[in-house]
Amino acid sequence: MSSLAHAQPSISSIPSQCVVICGEAGSGKSSLVNLIAGTNIAVTSCDAGGCTAETNVYDNLMIRNETLKVKLVDTAGLDEGPLGTVPDTEARRILKKLLRTLTEQDDIHLIMYCVRGEREIRTLRRNYELIRSQVKRKVPIVLVVTCLEFRQPDMEDWWRVNEQTISNLGMTFAGHACITTATMTRPVFAERRTQSYDAVCKLIEQCHPSNNTRVDTGSSLGTLHHVPSRKTASDKHPNVVIFGQAGVGKSSLVNLLAGKNVAETSSDLKPCTQKWEEYPIKLDGGSYNIFDTVGLREPQLQPSQYFDAIENAHSLVLTLKRRGGIDLLIFCVRACRFTTTLRSNYRLFNEFLCEKKVPIVIVITYLEDEDGEMDDWWKRNQDTFRHQEFRVDGHACITAIRGNHPNRSERYEQSRTKIHKLVKEFTADGQKRECRGGDDPLVPPMQKLKKLPSEHSRSKDMVLHLTKRCGLSPDVAKQLVDRIKKDAVEGAT
Repeated sequence: MSSLAHAQPSISSIPSQCVVICGEAGSGKSSLVNLIAGTNIAVTSCDAGGCTAETNVYDNLMIRNETLKVKLVDTAGLDEGPLGTVPDTEARRILKKLLRTLTEQDDIHLIMYCVRGEREIRTLRRNYELIRSQVKRKVPIVLVVTCLEFRQPDMEDWWRVNEQTISNLGMTFAGHACITTATMTRPVFAERRTQSYDAVCKLIEQCHPSNNTRVDTGSSLGTLHHVPSRKTASDKHPNVVIFGQAGVGKSSLVNLLAGKNVAETSSDLKPCTQKWEEYPIKLDGGSYNIFDTVGLREPQLQPSQYFDAIENAHSLVLTLKRRGGIDLLIFCVRACRFTTTLRSNYRLFNEFLCEKKVPIVIVITYLEDEDGEMDDWWKRNQDTFRHQEFRVDGHACITAIRGNHPNRSERYEQSRTKIHKLVKEFTADGQKRECRGGDDPLVPPMQKLKKLPSEHSRSKDMVLHLTKRCGLSPDVAKQLVDRIKKDAVEGAT
Protein backbone atom coordinates (compact mmCIF):
# COMPACT_ATOMS: atom_id res chain seq x y z
CA MET A 1 0.00 0.00 0.00
CA SER A 2 1.30 3.45 -0.89
CA SER A 3 2.31 5.65 2.01
CA LEU A 4 0.61 8.65 0.38
CA ALA A 5 -2.97 8.69 -0.88
CA HIS A 6 -4.98 11.59 -2.33
CA ALA A 7 -8.73 11.29 -1.90
CA GLN A 8 -10.11 14.51 -3.37
CA PRO A 9 -8.78 17.60 -5.12
CA SER A 10 -7.69 20.40 -2.81
CA ILE A 11 -9.37 23.78 -2.53
CA SER A 12 -6.57 26.27 -2.07
CA SER A 13 -8.68 28.81 -0.23
CA ILE A 14 -9.42 26.41 2.65
CA PRO A 15 -6.64 25.82 5.22
CA SER A 16 -5.62 22.19 5.61
CA GLN A 17 -5.46 20.54 9.01
CA CYS A 18 -3.12 17.69 9.90
CA VAL A 19 -4.70 15.04 12.14
CA VAL A 20 -2.60 12.14 13.46
CA ILE A 21 -4.55 9.00 14.41
CA CYS A 22 -2.85 6.62 16.81
CA GLY A 23 -3.68 3.86 19.27
CA GLU A 24 -3.29 0.16 19.82
CA ALA A 25 -3.59 -2.38 17.01
CA GLY A 26 -7.20 -3.29 16.27
CA SER A 27 -8.68 -0.13 17.76
CA GLY A 28 -10.19 0.92 14.43
CA LYS A 29 -7.78 3.62 13.30
CA SER A 30 -8.02 2.77 9.61
CA SER A 31 -11.80 2.43 9.87
CA LEU A 32 -11.84 5.89 11.45
CA VAL A 33 -9.94 7.22 8.43
CA ASN A 34 -12.65 5.77 6.17
CA LEU A 35 -15.42 7.23 8.33
CA ILE A 36 -13.93 10.73 8.10
CA ALA A 37 -13.14 10.42 4.37
CA GLY A 38 -16.59 9.06 3.57
CA THR A 39 -15.07 6.33 1.41
CA ASN A 40 -12.86 3.26 1.80
CA ILE A 41 -9.41 4.67 1.18
CA ALA A 42 -7.66 2.80 4.00
CA VAL A 43 -7.25 -0.98 4.16
CA THR A 44 -9.04 -2.52 7.15
CA SER A 45 -9.10 -6.01 8.61
CA CYS A 46 -11.17 -8.00 11.10
CA ASP A 47 -8.19 -10.27 11.89
CA ALA A 48 -6.47 -10.28 15.26
CA GLY A 49 -3.32 -8.62 13.93
CA GLY A 50 -2.92 -5.04 12.83
CA CYS A 51 -3.33 -4.17 9.16
CA THR A 52 -1.35 -0.90 9.07
CA ALA A 53 2.29 -1.72 8.48
CA GLU A 54 3.57 1.84 7.94
CA THR A 55 2.65 5.49 8.38
CA ASN A 56 -0.03 6.20 5.77
CA VAL A 57 -1.00 9.74 4.83
CA TYR A 58 -4.29 10.69 3.18
CA ASP A 59 -4.00 14.26 1.99
CA ASN A 60 -6.42 16.93 0.71
CA LEU A 61 -9.56 15.25 2.04
CA MET A 62 -12.59 17.54 1.83
CA ILE A 63 -15.08 16.79 4.63
CA ARG A 64 -18.08 18.37 6.35
CA ASN A 65 -19.80 19.22 3.06
CA GLU A 66 -16.43 20.28 1.67
CA THR A 67 -15.96 23.04 4.27
CA LEU A 68 -12.93 21.42 5.93
CA LYS A 69 -9.72 20.19 4.30
CA VAL A 70 -7.72 17.66 6.30
CA LYS A 71 -4.67 15.49 6.07
CA LEU A 72 -5.09 12.25 8.01
CA VAL A 73 -2.01 10.40 9.23
CA ASP A 74 -2.76 6.74 10.05
CA THR A 75 -0.08 5.11 12.20
CA ALA A 76 0.94 1.53 12.94
CA GLY A 77 -0.89 -0.03 15.87
CA LEU A 78 0.74 -0.16 19.29
CA ASP A 79 0.91 -3.10 21.72
CA GLU A 80 1.45 -5.88 19.18
CA GLY A 81 3.69 -8.78 20.11
CA PRO A 82 7.17 -9.53 18.68
CA LEU A 83 5.62 -11.39 15.73
CA GLY A 84 2.93 -8.80 14.99
CA THR A 85 2.60 -6.71 11.84
CA VAL A 86 4.72 -4.03 13.52
CA PRO A 87 6.14 -5.15 16.89
CA ASP A 88 5.28 -2.79 19.73
CA THR A 89 8.85 -1.63 20.31
CA GLU A 90 9.22 -0.61 16.66
CA ALA A 91 5.74 0.95 16.48
CA ARG A 92 6.46 3.10 19.53
CA ARG A 93 9.81 4.21 18.12
CA ILE A 94 8.18 5.22 14.83
CA LEU A 95 5.36 7.07 16.55
CA LYS A 96 7.73 8.98 18.83
CA LYS A 97 9.80 10.14 15.87
CA LEU A 98 6.71 11.09 13.86
CA LEU A 99 5.14 13.14 16.65
CA ARG A 100 8.41 14.87 17.53
CA THR A 101 9.12 15.76 13.91
CA LEU A 102 5.64 17.10 13.17
CA THR A 103 5.52 19.04 16.44
CA GLU A 104 8.92 20.65 15.85
CA GLN A 105 7.84 21.63 12.33
CA ASP A 106 4.46 22.91 13.60
CA ASP A 107 2.87 20.56 11.07
CA ILE A 108 0.34 18.89 13.35
CA HIS A 109 -2.94 20.31 14.61
CA LEU A 110 -4.69 17.44 16.36
CA ILE A 111 -4.01 13.95 17.72
CA MET A 112 -6.82 11.41 17.86
CA TYR A 113 -6.13 8.68 20.42
CA CYS A 114 -8.26 5.79 19.19
CA VAL A 115 -9.38 3.10 21.68
CA ARG A 116 -11.90 0.26 21.69
CA GLY A 117 -14.89 0.72 23.95
CA GLU A 118 -14.48 -2.58 25.75
CA ARG A 119 -10.89 -1.93 26.82
CA GLU A 120 -10.16 -1.65 30.56
CA ILE A 121 -9.60 2.05 31.26
CA ARG A 122 -6.34 1.66 33.16
CA THR A 123 -4.68 0.06 30.14
CA LEU A 124 -5.15 3.28 28.14
CA ARG A 125 -2.71 5.31 30.20
CA ARG A 126 0.53 3.78 28.89
CA ASN A 127 -0.09 4.83 25.31
CA TYR A 128 -1.58 8.15 26.43
CA GLU A 129 1.62 8.98 28.30
CA LEU A 130 3.70 8.06 25.25
CA ILE A 131 1.72 10.43 23.03
CA ARG A 132 1.64 13.24 25.55
CA SER A 133 5.37 13.03 26.28
CA GLN A 134 6.21 13.75 22.65
CA VAL A 135 3.97 16.78 22.09
CA LYS A 136 4.20 18.29 25.61
CA ARG A 137 0.77 19.97 25.50
CA LYS A 138 1.65 21.79 22.29
CA VAL A 139 -0.91 19.76 20.35
CA PRO A 140 -4.45 18.94 21.55
CA ILE A 141 -5.16 15.26 22.16
CA VAL A 142 -8.73 14.00 21.81
CA LEU A 143 -10.10 10.57 22.71
CA VAL A 144 -12.07 8.63 20.09
CA VAL A 145 -13.80 5.55 21.51
CA THR A 146 -14.80 3.00 18.87
CA CYS A 147 -16.92 -0.17 18.60
CA LEU A 148 -19.90 1.31 20.43
CA GLU A 149 -22.56 0.33 17.90
CA PHE A 150 -24.34 -1.82 20.50
CA ARG A 151 -23.89 0.52 23.48
CA GLN A 152 -27.11 1.30 25.34
CA PRO A 153 -28.89 3.58 25.84
CA ASP A 154 -26.57 5.57 23.57
CA MET A 155 -22.90 5.67 22.59
CA GLU A 156 -22.20 8.67 24.86
CA ASP A 157 -23.01 6.43 27.83
CA TRP A 158 -19.41 5.14 27.63
CA TRP A 159 -18.08 8.60 28.48
CA ARG A 160 -20.58 9.16 31.27
CA VAL A 161 -19.50 5.89 32.90
CA ASN A 162 -15.74 6.34 32.46
CA GLU A 163 -15.09 10.10 32.58
CA GLN A 164 -14.29 10.21 36.29
CA THR A 165 -11.94 7.21 36.10
CA ILE A 166 -10.09 8.83 33.21
CA SER A 167 -9.69 12.02 35.24
CA ASN A 168 -8.54 10.11 38.34
CA LEU A 169 -5.85 8.40 36.27
CA GLY A 170 -4.46 11.78 35.21
CA MET A 171 -5.55 11.60 31.57
CA THR A 172 -6.73 14.93 30.19
CA PHE A 173 -8.26 15.28 26.73
CA ALA A 174 -9.22 18.38 24.77
CA GLY A 175 -12.38 16.57 23.66
CA HIS A 176 -13.88 13.16 22.99
CA ALA A 177 -16.14 11.28 20.60
CA CYS A 178 -17.96 8.02 21.32
CA ILE A 179 -18.53 6.39 17.94
CA THR A 180 -18.99 3.41 15.71
CA THR A 181 -17.31 2.83 12.36
CA ALA A 182 -19.45 -0.21 11.59
CA THR A 183 -20.97 -0.24 8.10
CA MET A 184 -24.01 -2.40 8.89
CA THR A 185 -27.10 -1.26 6.97
CA ARG A 186 -29.80 -1.49 9.66
CA PRO A 187 -31.32 1.98 10.29
CA VAL A 188 -30.14 2.11 13.91
CA PHE A 189 -26.53 1.49 12.86
CA ALA A 190 -26.73 3.91 9.94
CA GLU A 191 -28.01 6.58 12.31
CA ARG A 192 -25.20 5.93 14.78
CA ARG A 193 -22.62 6.07 12.00
CA THR A 194 -23.95 9.48 10.97
CA GLN A 195 -23.78 10.62 14.58
CA SER A 196 -20.21 9.33 14.71
CA TYR A 197 -19.18 11.26 11.62
CA ASP A 198 -20.63 14.47 13.03
CA ALA A 199 -18.93 13.94 16.41
CA VAL A 200 -15.49 13.34 14.88
CA CYS A 201 -15.80 16.28 12.47
CA LYS A 202 -16.73 18.52 15.40
CA LEU A 203 -13.48 17.56 17.13
CA ILE A 204 -11.55 18.52 14.01
CA GLU A 205 -13.42 21.81 13.66
CA GLN A 206 -12.58 22.78 17.24
CA CYS A 207 -8.85 22.65 16.49
CA HIS A 208 -8.90 24.33 13.09
CA PRO A 209 -5.57 26.01 12.23
CA SER A 210 -5.41 29.80 12.07
CA ASN A 211 -2.59 29.93 9.48
CA ASN A 212 -2.80 29.43 5.74
CA THR A 213 -0.90 26.36 4.48
CA ARG A 214 0.44 24.85 1.31
CA VAL A 215 1.09 21.18 0.71
CA ASP A 216 4.49 19.80 -0.20
CA THR A 217 4.13 16.15 -1.25
CA GLY A 218 7.79 15.69 -1.94
CA SER A 219 8.46 13.81 1.29
CA SER A 220 7.15 10.41 2.29
CA LEU A 221 5.01 12.06 4.96
CA GLY A 222 3.53 14.71 2.70
CA THR A 223 4.65 17.32 5.23
CA LEU A 224 2.69 20.56 5.48
CA HIS A 225 4.78 23.74 5.52
CA HIS A 226 3.05 26.71 7.15
CA VAL A 227 3.11 30.12 5.55
CA PRO A 228 2.53 32.61 8.40
CA SER A 229 -0.34 34.90 7.59
CA ARG A 230 -2.22 37.26 9.92
CA LYS A 231 -5.97 37.17 9.33
CA THR A 232 -7.86 40.33 8.60
CA ALA A 233 -10.77 41.36 10.80
CA SER A 234 -13.24 40.25 8.14
CA ASP A 235 -11.76 36.73 8.09
CA LYS A 236 -11.56 36.31 11.88
CA HIS A 237 -14.41 34.79 13.85
CA PRO A 238 -13.99 36.30 17.34
CA ASN A 239 -13.79 33.88 20.27
CA VAL A 240 -16.03 34.92 23.17
CA VAL A 241 -15.86 33.06 26.51
CA ILE A 242 -18.72 33.21 29.02
CA PHE A 243 -17.85 32.35 32.64
CA GLY A 244 -19.39 32.65 36.09
CA GLN A 245 -20.91 30.70 38.95
CA ALA A 246 -23.28 27.80 38.41
CA GLY A 247 -26.89 28.86 37.99
CA VAL A 248 -26.32 32.45 36.87
CA GLY A 249 -27.73 31.85 33.37
CA LYS A 250 -24.63 31.36 31.18
CA SER A 251 -26.33 28.85 28.87
CA SER A 252 -29.45 31.05 28.70
CA LEU A 253 -27.16 33.91 27.69
CA VAL A 254 -25.83 31.77 24.83
CA ASN A 255 -29.42 31.21 23.65
CA LEU A 256 -30.14 34.93 23.94
CA LEU A 257 -27.16 35.67 21.72
CA ALA A 258 -28.20 33.01 19.22
CA GLY A 259 -31.87 34.00 19.18
CA LYS A 260 -32.83 30.35 19.60
CA ASN A 261 -32.27 27.42 21.94
CA VAL A 262 -28.86 26.03 21.01
CA ALA A 263 -27.58 25.40 24.55
CA GLU A 264 -29.21 23.15 27.10
CA THR A 265 -30.56 24.99 30.14
CA SER A 266 -31.86 23.86 33.51
CA SER A 267 -34.22 25.30 36.13
CA ASP A 268 -32.89 23.16 39.00
CA LEU A 269 -29.64 23.20 40.96
CA LYS A 270 -27.92 20.58 38.81
CA PRO A 271 -25.45 22.22 36.38
CA CYS A 272 -26.40 21.67 32.74
CA THR A 273 -22.94 22.41 31.29
CA GLN A 274 -20.54 19.54 32.12
CA LYS A 275 -17.63 20.75 29.97
CA TRP A 276 -16.94 23.76 27.82
CA GLU A 277 -19.09 23.90 24.70
CA GLU A 278 -18.65 25.88 21.49
CA TYR A 279 -21.54 27.54 19.65
CA PRO A 280 -20.92 29.21 16.26
CA ILE A 281 -23.37 32.13 16.19
CA LYS A 282 -24.30 34.78 13.62
CA LEU A 283 -24.80 38.30 14.96
CA ASP A 284 -26.02 41.00 12.59
CA GLY A 285 -24.08 39.54 9.66
CA GLY A 286 -20.95 38.66 11.67
CA SER A 287 -19.79 35.21 12.77
CA TYR A 288 -18.73 34.54 16.37
CA ASN A 289 -17.58 31.51 18.33
CA ILE A 290 -19.31 31.59 21.72
CA PHE A 291 -17.93 29.31 24.46
CA ASP A 292 -20.03 28.28 27.44
CA THR A 293 -17.98 27.11 30.44
CA VAL A 294 -18.64 24.88 33.43
CA GLY A 295 -20.27 26.79 36.26
CA LEU A 296 -18.02 27.53 39.22
CA ARG A 297 -19.15 26.49 42.69
CA GLU A 298 -17.88 27.16 46.19
CA PRO A 299 -14.41 25.48 46.38
CA GLN A 300 -14.70 24.74 50.10
CA LEU A 301 -18.12 23.10 49.76
CA GLN A 302 -17.56 21.15 46.53
CA PRO A 303 -13.78 21.00 45.89
CA SER A 304 -13.90 18.18 43.32
CA GLN A 305 -16.41 19.97 41.08
CA TYR A 306 -14.53 23.25 41.55
CA PHE A 307 -11.20 21.70 40.52
CA ASP A 308 -12.81 20.00 37.50
CA ALA A 309 -14.29 23.32 36.39
CA ILE A 310 -10.94 25.14 36.64
CA GLU A 311 -9.10 22.38 34.76
CA ASN A 312 -11.76 22.50 32.08
CA ALA A 313 -11.39 26.28 31.83
CA HIS A 314 -7.61 25.91 31.57
CA SER A 315 -8.09 23.41 28.74
CA LEU A 316 -10.32 25.91 26.91
CA VAL A 317 -7.81 28.74 27.30
CA LEU A 318 -5.01 26.57 25.88
CA THR A 319 -7.23 25.42 23.01
CA LEU A 320 -8.18 28.98 22.07
CA LYS A 321 -4.57 30.17 22.21
CA ARG A 322 -3.90 27.69 19.41
CA ARG A 323 -6.90 29.11 17.52
CA GLY A 324 -5.94 32.76 17.59
CA GLY A 325 -6.65 33.71 21.20
CA ILE A 326 -9.63 34.97 23.21
CA ASP A 327 -11.30 38.16 22.02
CA LEU A 328 -13.69 38.78 24.90
CA LEU A 329 -14.50 37.49 28.39
CA ILE A 330 -18.11 37.81 29.55
CA PHE A 331 -18.47 37.54 33.32
CA CYS A 332 -22.07 36.42 33.87
CA VAL A 333 -23.44 37.45 37.28
CA ARG A 334 -26.89 36.97 38.76
CA ALA A 335 -28.32 40.17 40.29
CA CYS A 336 -27.43 39.76 43.97
CA ARG A 337 -25.14 41.09 46.69
CA PHE A 338 -21.43 41.37 45.99
CA THR A 339 -19.56 38.41 47.53
CA THR A 340 -15.93 37.42 47.97
CA THR A 341 -16.62 34.38 45.75
CA LEU A 342 -17.72 36.75 42.99
CA ARG A 343 -14.41 38.60 43.21
CA SER A 344 -12.46 35.34 43.40
CA ASN A 345 -14.04 34.03 40.19
CA TYR A 346 -13.40 37.34 38.43
CA ARG A 347 -9.73 37.31 39.35
CA LEU A 348 -9.34 33.62 38.55
CA PHE A 349 -10.35 34.12 34.91
CA ASN A 350 -9.19 37.67 34.32
CA GLU A 351 -5.83 37.53 36.13
CA PHE A 352 -4.84 33.91 36.65
CA LEU A 353 -5.98 32.34 33.37
CA CYS A 354 -5.83 35.33 30.99
CA GLU A 355 -3.38 37.67 32.77
CA LYS A 356 -5.51 40.78 32.14
CA LYS A 357 -4.80 40.48 28.41
CA VAL A 358 -8.42 40.08 27.29
CA PRO A 359 -11.21 42.70 27.33
CA ILE A 360 -13.74 41.73 30.01
CA VAL A 361 -17.37 42.82 30.40
CA ILE A 362 -19.96 41.99 33.03
CA VAL A 363 -23.50 40.88 32.23
CA ILE A 364 -26.05 41.06 35.06
CA THR A 365 -28.88 38.54 34.61
CA TYR A 366 -32.33 37.88 36.11
CA LEU A 367 -33.47 41.50 35.95
CA GLU A 368 -36.84 40.76 34.32
CA ASP A 369 -38.68 42.03 37.43
CA GLU A 370 -36.40 44.98 38.23
CA ASP A 371 -38.36 48.10 39.22
CA GLY A 372 -37.78 50.89 36.74
CA GLU A 373 -35.19 50.21 34.05
CA MET A 374 -32.89 47.18 34.12
CA ASP A 375 -29.84 49.46 33.93
CA ASP A 376 -30.83 51.00 37.28
CA TRP A 377 -29.30 47.94 38.98
CA TRP A 378 -25.84 48.84 37.72
CA LYS A 379 -26.25 52.50 38.63
CA ARG A 380 -26.97 51.48 42.21
CA ASN A 381 -24.19 48.92 42.49
CA GLN A 382 -21.28 50.05 40.30
CA ASP A 383 -19.56 51.87 43.18
CA THR A 384 -19.54 48.64 45.19
CA PHE A 385 -17.79 46.82 42.37
CA ARG A 386 -15.31 49.67 41.94
CA HIS A 387 -14.43 49.72 45.64
CA GLN A 388 -13.72 45.99 45.48
CA GLU A 389 -11.12 46.55 42.70
CA PHE A 390 -13.49 45.03 40.20
CA ARG A 391 -12.64 46.55 36.82
CA VAL A 392 -14.59 45.81 33.64
CA ASP A 393 -14.56 47.36 30.18
CA GLY A 394 -18.33 47.34 29.78
CA HIS A 395 -21.60 46.05 31.19
CA ALA A 396 -25.15 45.03 30.30
CA CYS A 397 -28.14 44.56 32.60
CA ILE A 398 -30.43 41.98 31.03
CA THR A 399 -32.89 39.15 31.30
CA ALA A 400 -32.42 35.92 29.37
CA ILE A 401 -35.92 34.72 30.25
CA ARG A 402 -38.54 35.02 27.54
CA GLY A 403 -41.89 35.26 29.32
CA ASN A 404 -45.48 35.61 28.15
CA HIS A 405 -46.03 38.86 30.01
CA PRO A 406 -45.65 41.85 27.62
CA ASN A 407 -43.16 43.55 29.96
CA ARG A 408 -40.90 40.48 30.13
CA SER A 409 -41.11 39.92 26.38
CA GLU A 410 -40.11 43.53 25.73
CA ARG A 411 -37.21 43.31 28.18
CA TYR A 412 -36.02 40.11 26.54
CA GLU A 413 -35.76 41.86 23.16
CA GLN A 414 -34.04 44.85 24.78
CA SER A 415 -31.56 42.44 26.37
CA ARG A 416 -30.75 40.78 23.07
CA THR A 417 -30.05 44.17 21.49
CA LYS A 418 -27.81 45.13 24.43
CA ILE A 419 -25.76 41.95 24.41
CA HIS A 420 -25.32 42.05 20.64
CA LYS A 421 -24.04 45.62 20.86
CA LEU A 422 -21.71 44.75 23.74
CA VAL A 423 -20.15 41.77 21.95
CA LYS A 424 -19.71 43.63 18.67
CA GLU A 425 -18.17 46.67 20.38
CA PHE A 426 -15.56 44.77 22.36
CA THR A 427 -14.57 42.28 19.67
CA ALA A 428 -13.99 44.99 17.09
CA ASP A 429 -10.55 45.08 15.48
CA GLY A 430 -7.90 46.36 17.86
CA GLN A 431 -9.74 45.62 21.12
CA LYS A 432 -7.82 42.45 22.01
CA ARG A 433 -4.93 42.83 24.43
CA GLU A 434 -2.91 40.10 22.73
CA CYS A 435 -3.86 37.00 24.75
CA ARG A 436 -2.57 34.71 22.03
CA GLY A 437 0.14 32.07 21.87
CA GLY A 438 3.33 32.24 23.91
CA ASP A 439 3.49 31.69 27.63
CA ASP A 440 1.27 29.36 29.58
CA PRO A 441 -1.49 31.29 31.38
CA LEU A 442 -0.94 29.34 34.59
CA VAL A 443 2.57 30.77 35.10
CA PRO A 444 2.10 34.02 37.07
CA PRO A 445 3.69 37.17 35.54
CA MET A 446 6.32 37.34 38.32
CA GLN A 447 7.52 33.85 37.37
CA LYS A 448 8.28 34.84 33.78
CA LEU A 449 11.06 37.14 34.93
CA LYS A 450 13.04 34.20 36.29
CA LYS A 451 15.26 31.96 34.24
CA LEU A 452 14.82 28.22 34.44
CA PRO A 453 12.50 28.24 37.48
CA SER A 454 12.20 25.02 39.42
CA GLU A 455 8.92 23.15 39.55
CA HIS A 456 8.78 23.84 43.29
CA SER A 457 9.18 27.61 42.93
CA ARG A 458 6.66 27.71 40.09
CA SER A 459 4.10 25.82 42.16
CA LYS A 460 4.78 28.04 45.18
CA ASP A 461 4.17 31.20 43.14
CA MET A 462 0.94 29.77 41.74
CA VAL A 463 -0.33 28.91 45.23
CA LEU A 464 0.60 32.38 46.42
CA HIS A 465 -1.24 34.00 43.54
CA LEU A 466 -4.36 31.92 44.18
CA THR A 467 -4.39 32.70 47.91
CA LYS A 468 -3.46 36.39 47.75
CA ARG A 469 -5.43 37.46 44.68
CA CYS A 470 -8.14 34.83 44.17
CA GLY A 471 -9.07 34.36 47.82
CA LEU A 472 -8.61 30.61 47.99
CA SER A 473 -7.52 28.96 51.19
CA PRO A 474 -3.92 27.64 51.16
CA ASP A 475 -5.18 24.05 51.25
CA VAL A 476 -7.59 24.51 48.33
CA ALA A 477 -4.98 26.48 46.36
CA LYS A 478 -2.38 23.74 46.84
CA GLN A 479 -4.82 21.02 45.81
CA LEU A 480 -5.73 22.96 42.68
CA VAL A 481 -2.08 23.52 41.75
CA ASP A 482 -1.30 19.84 42.35
CA ARG A 483 -3.98 18.90 39.80
CA ILE A 484 -2.84 21.29 37.08
CA LYS A 485 0.86 21.96 37.67
CA LYS A 486 1.92 19.20 35.26
CA ASP A 487 0.02 20.97 32.50
CA ALA A 488 1.56 24.32 33.51
CA VAL A 489 5.11 22.99 33.53
CA GLU A 490 4.75 21.25 30.14
CA GLY A 491 3.02 24.27 28.62
CA ALA A 492 5.88 26.52 29.71
CA THR A 493 8.59 24.33 28.12
